[in-house]
Amino acid sequence: MDMTPETQPSIANTVSSARPLDLAIILPTLNERDNLEPLVERIEDALGISGWEVLIVDDNSSDGTSDEARRLSLSDPRVRVIQRIGRRGLSSAAIEGFCATAAPYVAVMDADHQHDPRLLVDMLAAVKSGEAEVAVASRFAEGASMEEWGRPDREKLSSVANFLARKLTGVDLSDPMSGFFLLPTATARRLAPNLSGIGFKILLDLLATSDTPLKVKDFPMNFSARRSGESKLDRAIALDFLAGLYDKSFGRVIPTRFALFGTVGVIGIGVHMAILYAFLLIVGTNFGWSQAVATFGAMTFNFWLNNFLTYRDRRLKEADKVFWGWLSFIVACSIGAFANVAVATTLYDRGLHEVLAALVGIGIGSVWNYALSSRFVWGRY
Repeated sequence: MDMTPETQPSIANTVSSARPLDLAIILPTLNERDNLEPLVERIEDALGISGWEVLIVDDNSSDGTSDEARRLSLSDPRVRVIQRIGRRGLSSAAIEGFCATAAPYVAVMDADHQHDPRLLVDMLAAVKSGEAEVAVASRFAEGASMEEWGRPDREKLSSVANFLARKLTGVDLSDPMSGFFLLPTATARRLAPNLSGIGFKILLDLLATSDTPLKVKDFPMNFSARRSGESKLDRAIALDFLAGLYDKSFGRVIPTRFALFGTVGVIGIGVHMAILYAFLLIVGTNFGWSQAVATFGAMTFNFWLNNFLTYRDRRLKEADKVFWGWLSFIVACSIGAFANVAVATTLYDRGLHEVLAALVGIGIGSVWNYALSSRFVWGRY
């Protein structure tokens, strides 16, 4: 839609005098600038000129997605934007969208044109009539197709993830990992305080969080290829999925991000020992130098894996941020190591068994490292 300032008043008047707001379509975005305007056109073709709004929740895209959304909203009051600074992730973006609209019904869909807006009509009708509490556009329901996607590797991964999701959550749905669904806004807001907001699979989070099973209905979807830009999913998506399942099962006991941080730390111990013995036995350096190199190497490895997995939604990508993040992580872990040794030594000197003293020291150091890293390494960006 090529809207000029001269057409702006007529569009605003037409929308405001037509059907009242009924549906909000939340578009979590990261570098989707070129996809926004044609998608709004497709939504209008499917839903008509009024009764809906598009809420673009942008994770501070580097390509100017939020600026493009603001440009569209100047001439189209149906388009709104939330630009998030220092926060990332599709799930948390959807949650913010749930809480930012007055529409009685809300849909979540991708902005990359892989989801067909024409499905919104039947999905909304099913939820309004009470036929379903959640309407889901499914890639695996009878009549669905993924031929246009052209990614059999991702198709197989999605199928396995769906199988695990059904087994572990008890949700009888063909595509619980779908990113395209619709439900009453009141339901979404009621569940929002208990949602994890981790990763990409907000539908699975909603279904697993509800105290009573939600009545769902599948709508076969022709899953298309991305129109423009690059996919945000990568090889960490399987780990991201497992983290989401962990959070729903044990997240209230041990926070998921801390559990991931601790898991990386355990793996880092193996890396430390491998480097230590490599330098002792192969290079032939003394223990002091070998230990120093191993410590530095393990810290670097832990930073890389935490950046890839634990803080995936805040991942540092630009070279300067990666360097300063790595340096901050080294400093944070050095302080944690000092706290570990100091606490363990003090407890041991006061008569606590060496194993227990060591474990308490490790625990203190881990919590310290996690707190400093969350705030000063990944939190600051």
